[in-house]
Amino acid sequence: MPDDRRAGEGGARTVGLTKVYGTGDTAVRALNGVTVEFPAERFTAVVGPSGAGKTTLLHCAAGLDTPTSGKVYVGGTELGALPDRALTRLRRERVGLVFRSDNLVPAMTVADNITLPLTLAGRRPDRVWHDLVVRVLGLGNRLRHRSERLSGGQAQRVALARALVTRPRIVFADEPAGDLDSRTGAEMLTFLRRAVDDLGQTVAMATHDPVAAARADTVVFLADGRVADVMHRPTVADVLDRVHDLGGRP
Repeated sequence: MPDDRRAGEGGARTVGLTKVYGTGDTAVRALNGVTVEFPAERFTAVVGPSGAGKTTLLHCAAGLDTPTSGKVYVGGTELGALPDRALTRLRRERVGLVFRSDNLVPAMTVADNITLPLTLAGRRPDRVWHDLVVRVLGLGNRLRHRSERLSGGQAQRVALARALVTRPRIVFADEPAGDLDSRTGAEMLTFLRRAVDDLGQTVAMATHDPVAAARADTVVFLADGRVADVMHRPTVADVLDRVHDLGGRP
């Protein structure tokens, strides 16, 4: 674990988080009083039926969306108390993001996309860490390619590399292996697991895959915008059974 990591900096949590989209008769309550913890140096999976609020939870916890009510903390910092510039800086320096849309810059090379957060922050990459990320995600022969020429799976691997290259305090990942073939997806999940176990990082991942969820230390089950259950040391069978009990597919 890096020597500069202070207790509590790596985790995130929400308290009474509610998110409502729209108003009046058309209002949709995506989250309803969600209190959940993503403990430092642990791997947490968020699972639930489609529409349960998994993506909304991760977006709010990462500071990408503003909750209607409730609080979000990254480490000891409440996001709602930060001005826009400070929130942008926190996301850039302490949060890694991997969502369904890879958000790569099409005209930039893979190498430049990977190091973009560091470039924006005026920082140089840790070359050993950078090379490890590139190697594990199988991107070494793609670094000079323009991102617009990548397949969906390749682009998602670049997005994950970009999220990890800064060695963030916490990575929020929404279906990080969803567009990848089974072998590459398994390698990505293994690397996320290693980032937690070997490097003291924190991962919060939304997934529909019980096999992926079982790689986590803890699974948070959402249903109808609420926390329905929390499972520690999950197995694939346990996750499948709990999802069945909730009346839907993960």
